[in-house]
Amino acid sequence: MNDTVATATAQAVPLVEVQVKGVFDAQAAPGVNRLLEEALELRPQQIVIDLAECETIDAAGILLLLDAHRRAVRDGGTVALRSPNERTRRSLRLARLDRMLQILPYQQGRVVA
Repeated sequence: MNDTVATATAQAVPLVEVQVKGVFDAQAAPGVNRLLEEALELRPQQIVIDLAECETIDAAGILLLLDAHRRAVRDGGTVALRSPNERTRRSLRLARLDRMLQILPYQQGRVVA
C-alpha cells in the first residue's frame, strides 16, 4: 500500500506550489504527474515542488522532475525544489538534478530565495 499524498495549490500568480508527501516512486508518479500537468497548464513563472515530507524518490520521480523542468523552461518558467531530506537530496545529486534545479530551504512556510 502506498500512502503518498500530493497536492497542488496556486499560491499567487506567477507561483504554483506542488507538495509531495510520502514515497515519490513509480506507483505515486501518475498522481504527481497529473498535478504537475495542472501546474504547467497555468504557465507560471515558477513551480516550487515542496519535498519536505517526501521520504524518498526513485527514478520515476526523478524523470517527472526532469520533464517538468524541461517543459517549464520551454514556456519561460522555472522549477525549484524545496526542502528535500538528505536521502532525497542524495538521489537528486546522483541524478545531477541539483545542478539543473534550484533547491530552496524552507522557512516558516515560505520560500527563501
